[in-house]
Amino acid sequence: MSASIVVVSGPSGSGKTSLCKALCDKNGRYFLSVSTTTREIREGEQDGVDYNFVSREQFLEEIENNNFIEWAEVHGNFYGTSKKDIERELAKDNTVVVDIDVQGHRNIRKAFPNITTSVFVTTENMEVLNSRLSGRGTDAAEVIQKRMINALGEMRNINEYDYLIINKEFDNSLEKLTAIAKSSRYIQTRFDLEDFFDKWKNI
Repeated sequence: MSASIVVVSGPSGSGKTSLCKALCDKNGRYFLSVSTTTREIREGEQDGVDYNFVSREQFLEEIENNNFIEWAEVHGNFYGTSKKDIERELAKDNTVVVDIDVQGHRNIRKAFPNITTSVFVTTENMEVLNSRLSGRGTDAAEVIQKRMINALGEMRNINEYDYLIINKEFDNSLEKLTAIAKSSRYIQTRFDLEDFFDKWKNI
């Protein structure tokens, strides 16, 4: 079995979500985990594609039923990762790509320590990040300020990740992420090495 999980984290505006979607669009064995959230749907987004949009009451019910591998409150909204969806795709021997925050990465690595590879995506500096957030035209100035403050906290946790991608040019970053995702299926920690060696020497 070579199923794997690739966790991608980074500041809002770093381009991580676009990279994850492009990775899964071009590779049939990759499944993009769609998070569940209580935030309002934005123009151009689709329910079930960008996020599973639910009410706060529905989300709390899912927590009660232990249906999330991880969940967190970010910028006043809840976000969670479905346990059922990930386990279903792993059973199909697929690579599950999870676009998630730093705390979510910790929880997923704890739940699946031997099959998780993590990537942190960021911009070359704060100025570029602020420019990207402002250029979206979807957030008020105070929301952008909160995201910038949150980005500083996230950047301090880069050392917890296996790989770092500085997203200057999208196609180049996608090439790097694709290479990482492919290699994630062959990390030796996923194998029972003692069993493998016993079988190997008996051939």
